Amino acid sequence: MTVIMWTIGIAVIVVAVALAGLAIFSAWTTRQIEKLLPPRGHFIDVDGARIHYLDEGTGPPLLLIHGLSGQTGHYTHSLLDLLKNDYRVVILDRPGSGYSTRPSHASAAIADQADTISRFIDALGLHRPLVVGHSLGGAIALSLAVDHPEQVAGLALIAPATHLPEKAPNIFRGLAIRSPFMRALVAWTFAIPTSIRNRDLVLEIAFGPQAAPRDYGIKGGGLMSLRPSNFIAASRDLMATHDQRDDDLTEHYGSIKVPVGVLYGAGDRILDPTAHCAALIGKLAGAEIELIEGGGHMILICSADRCAEFIDRIAKRAAAGATQTEAELA
Repeated sequence: MTVIMWTIGIAVIVVAVALAGLAIFSAWTTRQIEKLLPPRGHFIDVDGARIHYLDEGTGPPLLLIHGLSGQTGHYTHSLLDLLKNDYRVVILDRPGSGYSTRPSHASAAIADQADTISRFIDALGLHRPLVVGHSLGGAIALSLAVDHPEQVAGLALIAPATHLPEKAPNIFRGLAIRSPFMRALVAWTFAIPTSIRNRDLVLEIAFGPQAAPRDYGIKGGGLMSLRPSNFIAASRDLMATHDQRDDDLTEHYGSIKVPVGVLYGAGDRILDPTAHCAALIGKLAGAEIELIEGGGHMILICSADRCAEFIDRIAKRAAAGATQTEAELA
């Protein structure tokens, strides 16, 4: 019995030391990432969250919402410079993502994130922006248009999640952790080494069939996803979608009256373009659907010119619709 107890004790000490070493490595890595990629925007408090955002350019307002495990760099890498000469471009880190915070008690549900973004729109004094949503950001943009129609001039959706898939995409399976304790434990120990080891595979799936740009880690903010806080936020976002019914997300799409455009990469390896476009076509007869042959999920970086043209076209449709409505009311 004494030998067994000694063996168990030594095993516990070894595990504890290993976990402590991983936590130290995670903290050191996080500090290096934050030195390389400090916040470059402004901060504002909304709903108990401290929201980090960029506000550049002049003209009609655009509000850009990133997807799961993303941050402002997904838009600033290539797209921002193509838009800011003609539009006021506002890009936010969603609550918990990038340099934005989210209270531990706050809901990560799609509709609740849309509510927070609605109050963010009010706080910045944006007047009915065209809302651009990528991936999960597309689902949040749709929820914003359903629940807060007075704040949205139109939707330009890039590779959007329009309904809840039966299972999470493969590259996000590691985020499927329900326990807050286990989520934090993984975030501060195994998440960074595992992400570094699987880097090439993840980039191949996320960007393929297009190639990930070599500067994505810095210029696109890709390294930010390694930070434990980002892992925890992305896990909470993913698990919140598991707790929703698909009808909760899609049943009110028919109430959306503003112009809606959808741009997908035909070769998307994360979301199925056919399935997600069909979820809208059946409910929004006027939705404009466009595919980029050879495009992947990250077309906002790899096909930025096409995305900018698409956003500009939907923005002009939204402006024309608003002018017509004002004329009818006059």
